Parts: sequence; C-alpha cells; structure tokens
Amino acid sequence: MKKWTFAVSVLGLTMGTALAGTTLANSETLNIYNWSDYIAEDTIEKFTKATGIEVNYDVYDSNEVLEAKMLAGSSGYDLVVPTSDFLMRQAAAGAYQPLDKSKLPNLKNMDPKLMATAAAYDEGNKNAVIYMWGTTGIGVNNAKVKERLGADFALDSWNLIFDEAVISKLADCGVSILDAPTEMIPAAMNYLGLDPRSTNKDDLAKGAALLEKIRPHVRYFHSSQYINDLANGDTCVSVGWSGDIVQAQTRATEAENGVDIAYIIPKEGALQWFDMMAIPVDAPNPDAAHKFINFVMDAQITADITNYVAYANANTASMALVDDAIKNDTGIFPTQETLDKLWASKVYGSKTDRISTRLWTKVKTGH
Repeated sequence: MKKWTFAVSVLGLTMGTALAGTTLANSETLNIYNWSDYIAEDTIEKFTKATGIEVNYDVYDSNEVLEAKMLAGSSGYDLVVPTSDFLMRQAAAGAYQPLDKSKLPNLKNMDPKLMATAAAYDEGNKNAVIYMWGTTGIGVNNAKVKERLGADFALDSWNLIFDEAVISKLADCGVSILDAPTEMIPAAMNYLGLDPRSTNKDDLAKGAALLEKIRPHVRYFHSSQYINDLANGDTCVSVGWSGDIVQAQTRATEAENGVDIAYIIPKEGALQWFDMMAIPVDAPNPDAAHKFINFVMDAQITADITNYVAYANANTASMALVDDAIKNDTGIFPTQETLDKLWASKVYGSKTDRISTRLWTKVKTGH
C-alpha cells in the first residue's frame, strides 16, 4: 500500500467561496484516509492556505483495508472515503457520526438526483456526501488486444475476461483483475445471466467458479498497480475503475509511448458506485473534517479534482468548470442508455460476506 503524507505550512488568505469568512487556525491538524491516486495535486495545499489546517493524508487501495480500521475503532482519522455499500454496513455498526449540515453550505452545489441515489445506502444522506462516483469496467490496450483477437473483434463485452477462449489469447500480454470480491464475483454472476445483487450462496459460488476457470490466464489481482502497467504497456487488459483507466490513458499520452488505451463499460452492464466522504465517530477533529468536506464541494475544487483524476462528480455547480474532454467522455459520464444497464452494490450481511471472502480466497490461491 502506498502511503503519502502531506504537511503543508501556511501563508495565504481564505480561498474563494469554499470557506469564505474562515479564519486561519495555526495549530490544527486534519487526518485524512482516502483512495490512492484520487485527489488533485494542489487540493491539500489550497485547503491549508485557506484554513491554516495542516493535513496528514494517507491512502489505501481497497474497501476491505479501510473497513478493518473503521470497525476496529480508534483509527485516528478525521475523514475517510468508503464506497457506498461499505459505508452502509459500517454506519450500521456505529462507525460514523452524523454530519452537521449547518457547517456544509456548499451542499447546495450537489446534484439532488445523485444524492437521492446515494441515500439508498445512507438514509437522508445523514452520514456522508458523495466525493466521486464511477463504474467498474475494462481498460484495454487497443493495439495489443486487436493483434491477438483480430481487428474486427468487438471490444464491448465482459467476454474479454470471462470467456476462456478469449482471455487465453490475451494472457501473454497481461491481464489484471481488481482485488475486490464484492465487485468481481457479482460481475461474473451478471455475465452468467444471474442477478449481480444476489446473495444466494449458489449464485455466488457459480460466479466464483467462473473466475476460478479463467484464473490461470490472469497475471495478478491488484487494485492500483494496473494504472501504471496499462499506461506503460506492461498489461493489455485490466478490470478497473473508470477514472483509473482514464488516468492510465493520460499517463500514456503524456509519456508519448504509443500506448492507446480505451475504457469499456461492457454491454452486459457494470457496477455503478459512489465514494462517500464520512467522519468516523471518534474523529479527533470533526470540525476540521466538516471544513474539508465543504471545501471539496466548492465548484472549482470539485472540478479541479475531476479534471485531475478523471472521475465523475455529483457537483452540478462544477460542471461548467470541468474540461470538455472529460465532461463529454461517456466512459466517465455515461449516457442514459448505459446508465440504465448499471447495477448498484448489494450490502452483504456478515454471513454472505464470509461466503464471499472464502470464495475469493479460493479464486486467488486455487484452494
């Protein structure tokens, strides 16, 4: 796991409308735990200049890592970013404190429809605000994949992963899969024509069995390494998160290495997820956490993050400031036709979670 720490000292004035009227505090510290590669390069610096609050910023690359800390308690973090289904389960266990919405005037910028969708995991948006959202699909190196499958092969389906006759032809150029059982097993179930939200143990077992079948052709299971590997041409197919694949595209373009990457939302459908900003119940500095949440909801700050990490946001006010290339990319902001094929995460109970974890261990290890 990568771990970055920012501790930026301050000189500067309050920034724009993000925290208008805030006075500088000289000794506050905010401890943030967020996904890797998931914030603009200058967001933390701008926040510190605006507020005087220094930030310790740590990163993780799986919900399971974050959940272990949240359910153990006393994490020491003031702000974390769980995905919506994990947020729901952790909130039910008392891991988060309700937001004080009087401290979040920039809530007015948020898309009411997307917030209502996220409320399915957090009734009344009581505990969290959408940070970014996206889909789980497939990144492909066009040239290498076409070379192996033929120029006329349609790159629009989960068959790139779940059809053994197809994935076996791609193994030599490198196939990677997310280390995320709650995403990969349902994707396999969906490909088999089963309900990806099913918690029936037989359905889960069928999904896992399909993953076991194609396992010999998978180079590795990881939830962040694939960004650089795709960009460098070290892998040719990766199941990954929408913004991560777009980041790989950007890195390849900037490197001028000739690698042409596409992001596919498979025609059979894909997972739609929300990453949510939430404050642990025992956060040392919840006031600073509220300030950061409000700061991120500023239109310019949200746009800066989306423009840098290439993930969709739920901030209506920011859209005029989002780069056209990102705003018009249907892999990031899908069409309604595609949205209609997406599914939401199912929150697993403890029994189903144990089944899923056990099946996933067998998929990865072979026993």
